[in-house]
Amino acid sequence: MFLLHLPGWLEKTDRELFSFIHADASSPYLDWLMMAMRNPPIWIPLYAFILYWIIKRHKQFAWPFILLSLVSFAITDFVSASLLKPFFARPRPCYDPELTAILRNLIGCGGRYGLPSSHASNHFGLAAFWFLTVAHISGRKWYWLWLWAILVCYAQVYVGKHYPFDILVGAVLGIAVGSLMAFLFRRWTKKPEKDNRVVSMWESK
Repeated sequence: MFLLHLPGWLEKTDRELFSFIHADASSPYLDWLMMAMRNPPIWIPLYAFILYWIIKRHKQFAWPFILLSLVSFAITDFVSASLLKPFFARPRPCYDPELTAILRNLIGCGGRYGLPSSHASNHFGLAAFWFLTVAHISGRKWYWLWLWAILVCYAQVYVGKHYPFDILVGAVLGIAVGSLMAFLFRRWTKKPEKDNRVVSMWESK
């Protein structure tokens, strides 16, 4: 275990930003949405769409696409939850007695450690893999995937589960893993030269 101590200015900024998102910028009208955004059932339509799209439009890539999506999720989840959280041992905001006065207790506290956020690593990992892979095989740039990941992670801070810095570190981890999986996908599939020219035309627009 390595008890992480952030530099004073970073710790102060992280706490202030958490306080702003969790307390100052909160609203009863947003509570239900933020709590829903972090729950798996709300993600099912997105997963169903991705699965339908890859099978319907690019069936020849479906197997490596699905397999590497699962591998990306497995790696980010294991590394963040089983390796880095116990290593850094940074308590979640809900375990900090200095924040008791502002905590809204929208959900249970969960595990003691929060750095990095597994939600952030998992969702940014998938967003990075899907974004890069979809651009590679079809030329489409689905920027909304990043918005989806950002909203899920914002909800994590909003409900009080994570500090913003937890999210940032999780996002960096996820993007690194997702980018690696996208690289492996390209090496695995090796599209014909004709298809590569089509992708290049789309990317130049």
